[in-house]
Amino acid sequence: MEGLSILQHKLIRDVLPRVSKPARYAGGELNMIKKSWDSSGVKMLLAFPDVYEVGMSHVGSKILYGLVNEKSHHLLERCYAPWPDMEAIMREEGIPLYSLESFTPMEQFDLVGFSLEYELSLTNVLNMLDLGYIPVLAKDRQAQDPIVIGGGPVCTNPEPFADFFDALVIGDGEEVLLEILDLLGGCQGLARLDILRRLARLEGVYVPSLYEVQYDSYGRFASIKPLEQGVPEKIRRRVVKSLDKAYFPQKPVVPYMPVVHDRAVLEVMRGCQRGCRFCQAGMIYRPVRERRLNTLLQQAEAQIRSTGYDEVSLVSLSTLDFSQVNPLVAELVRRYSLEGIGVALPSLRVDKFSVDLANEVQKVRKSTLTLAPEAGTQRLRDVINKNVTEEQLMEAVAAAFRSGWTALKLYFMIGLPQESYEDLDGILDLLIKVKACGDELAPRRVEVRASLACFVPKAHTPFQWRPQDSIEELKEKRRYLSRRRLRGIKLSFHDEETSFLEGAIARGDRRMARVIHKAWQKGCRFDGWSEHFRFAAWQEAFAECGVDPGLYVTRGFDYGEGLPWDVIDTGIDREFLIQEDELARLGMSSGDCRYEGCNNCGVCPSLEVDLDIGEDSDALAGGI
Repeated sequence: MEGLSILQHKLIRDVLPRVSKPARYAGGELNMIKKSWDSSGVKMLLAFPDVYEVGMSHVGSKILYGLVNEKSHHLLERCYAPWPDMEAIMREEGIPLYSLESFTPMEQFDLVGFSLEYELSLTNVLNMLDLGYIPVLAKDRQAQDPIVIGGGPVCTNPEPFADFFDALVIGDGEEVLLEILDLLGGCQGLARLDILRRLARLEGVYVPSLYEVQYDSYGRFASIKPLEQGVPEKIRRRVVKSLDKAYFPQKPVVPYMPVVHDRAVLEVMRGCQRGCRFCQAGMIYRPVRERRLNTLLQQAEAQIRSTGYDEVSLVSLSTLDFSQVNPLVAELVRRYSLEGIGVALPSLRVDKFSVDLANEVQKVRKSTLTLAPEAGTQRLRDVINKNVTEEQLMEAVAAAFRSGWTALKLYFMIGLPQESYEDLDGILDLLIKVKACGDELAPRRVEVRASLACFVPKAHTPFQWRPQDSIEELKEKRRYLSRRRLRGIKLSFHDEETSFLEGAIARGDRRMARVIHKAWQKGCRFDGWSEHFRFAAWQEAFAECGVDPGLYVTRGFDYGEGLPWDVIDTGIDREFLIQEDELARLGMSSGDCRYEGCNNCGVCPSLEVDLDIGEDSDALAGGI
């Protein structure tokens, strides 16, 4: 073990043989970048608050890892949340949370950045800071402690976890991270408060400690205002204006163990204009920006040759809306099918075109086909602006069964605004029709599965003002849907208590930080994992902190009242969101601005960016 650090030696000899999946903590993967600690600029640790298998599948982390290490003189290393067996040994042996590249303890980095993808990962953030010997509350950190930042979609309402972060990045991380690192590189010797003031001047960076929150006489959030001059009233989202020119890694790190998405990835576009009224991602990642066909083919070739992956996944919020999806899939299949390299598509749009494309990429083996009608009746699909009809769904289903597919998975939501029990009946009726279609057209017995998630209203969506169903209401709807035995149809439901907590954090204010902190002290972590979720401990935390979760979850908000996330400017006009919510009340849908004209959401002029729909008419001429 010559050349290993004392920590590496101890891990390999005494620790990793005692834990499940030791490859999570060993580092040394193919394409890992290990830069010189002494000759690098600012040292950053990118911390993902979930297990290695989940974090290694995150596209945003891959982008930031390559960007910093390949395009700057700064250094970026990785760490992930240790599973409870590893955590227990680390605490017992006094082993700090460390990076996988150099096995450097978290506390020795200049900057620690967390990727916040899911509300229920927040107790893991606190746990990782504690394992890294960094105070979990920003107010308790001293000059020698790293600056702790967060980024990701959860940050569009940063208030529930504002107390734990020195700063939060709003928008596309690759647009601002190098600016943050350059700024910190020039802050040696400055007091911590002065560093935070400088960070607050960067567009897209929110420094919570420089703002004051006020509540009204009813205990509701009222307003948030800067404490000092020069601190912006609102934080404007940073956005990559040309995705085609943006950095994307061509030599991603390849894990030595199976991960959730273990394949090469092409981010074909960012943003979505379909306008589903429940979908936060569809609102906060506007407008649509595409990569050009030639760019994607070059990225695919580079990743395949540098990784050895046998599958390429096309990812985005709505991959089938990518303007060049047909020629891209056809060319990838032409180039790589003889090498045994396949193409993977995400859940498909509910139309025959999607099924035809799925047939193109899975000509030999038909795995499960996934469709997302979201609601069981046309009335409710119009309410949520899911612009698909039952006729389109059944055409897609029939095409799938005729083509040899025998397993279909359909995504629905329960608890949607204006939902009735007739809409729940509509889910069952639709599934029965799908199963009957399969029995008639499929070559052998078909399997139909339905996944039913609970609606959670999210910030910056038209439904941000709507109440969420209570736990008991959702459980009653589960019982109602489960009362009939349906042969060949399997229903699976998302946990109601998990959804309740997600709603409390999603629409909470700064008082939620006390609850999150208390829940972590009670042992909560990995709350997104059913085997570790302890709702009773969260209920105790709410009670002990004197916070009523119903204030955030089951209460509807008025259009005129202040919202905790008003400090964040995503570029979407508030009036547009109100208009969309009112159209929902009338049961009216609205169109896709790519095809039916601008719907005046405000994003393009506000963020000074246009819809970027790329075309490559000569992209395939002569190949690459």
